[in-house]
Order: sequence, then C-alpha cells, then structure tokens
Amino acid sequence: MSTTSIEQLFVHNREWAAQVERDRPGFFTGLMAQQKPKYMWIGCSDSRVPANQISGLEPGEVFVHRNVANVVVPSDLNCLSTIQYSVDHLKVEHLMVVGHYGCGGVLAALEGLRLGLVDNWTRHVRDIRDKHIKLLDSISPQYRHDALCELNAIEQVVNVAQSTVMQDAWARGQKVTLHGWCYSLKNGLITNLEMTVPGVGGLEEVHAAAVEKVASRKRD
Repeated sequence: MSTTSIEQLFVHNREWAAQVERDRPGFFTGLMAQQKPKYMWIGCSDSRVPANQISGLEPGEVFVHRNVANVVVPSDLNCLSTIQYSVDHLKVEHLMVVGHYGCGGVLAALEGLRLGLVDNWTRHVRDIRDKHIKLLDSISPQYRHDALCELNAIEQVVNVAQSTVMQDAWARGQKVTLHGWCYSLKNGLITNLEMTVPGVGGLEEVHAAAVEKVASRKRD
C-alpha cells in the first residue's frame, strides 16, 4: 500500500519537472507551443492503465479520454466532444479504443455485481454481455471475463464509427483509422483485436471477423 501523501506529490512533481528540464532543456516551452498528436486513446479510468507509458508516447503525442470500462455511447457528450475535438481540430490519424483484461467494470457487468451509481454506466457493458451471451457461454468460465473485455472494446469501436463525428469526417475525406485493442496487466502487452476501421464501408464484415476471433483466441 502506498504511503505517499499529498505533500509528497508536490515534491515528486518538482523533482520530475527539474529532471526533465535537465535532460531535455526547453521541453516544456516546446510543449506549450503546440499540440499536434497523431493519436487519440479512449481507455479505462483504471489507474494501472496509463496511455502514454503503455504506448511509449511523450506528453503531447496522444490525446486521451478515459472512463469506467472505456465505454462510448451516443448520449455521452463528454466523450463525443473529446472525439470531435481530436478529429476536427487536432486532426488525429488514429483513434484507439483500448480495453484491458481484468477490468472491474466489465467484471461487474459480466457477473451482475452491484457497485452503486456506476451500475447505470456499466449497464452499457451488460448490454454487450447479453448481445454475445451465446458466444460467452461457449467459452470456458475462467476466460469469459477476458472475452467480454475484448468484446466490449470491439463494440465501442462500432459506436465510435457510427458517431456523427466520424461519419462526417469520413464523408469529407479525412483519413482517420479506428482500432480496437486490449491491454494486459499481467505482461504489459497490447493485443490487437483486429477491429480496424479505416473509413466508411465494411464495418459489419470487420466486426463479425473480430468477434469470431474472440472465441478462438488462445488465452494464457
């Protein structure tokens, strides 16, 4: 258990900033001047899944939105506004929806656990569980959690692809590719779920192929 106090966080911050400036003089001045990331990351709020460190990207290189269980729904103006800003204004070229194995929100949805107010949010993941219940029932119980983490990321890519933001961007010829990934807490590696959507057309085929691979994927 960490014993770091709030006061120590300020100490760590000053030490980190000083070290960065020593190693890379002018880093913060350059960071202030522009923000031109090529990537947007939609991930889980889980503190063990930091986008920059996992992807090996520097501050300023990835635009990030996080929420419980990396969910994208048409009624969430927070998420959609972030997507719209990244696509329309920052001109990102790749948007990744990244789930992670061991996700507590997905587990709650899978097992119907009651956690409180967040149950209303994970209802979206329970809908995905219900949609794919036959597939999940065909998988050994010890692997169902992993499988639903993958299915959730795949379905959220569909939601992003069907959003007005992406439909408008693709209609005007903007090149933005969507990706569905899942991160492992066990080894720090990302699994490509092969849910890659480069533009309008072919979404159903890509989705069907990605879902089919969920049941056949080897699980360690």
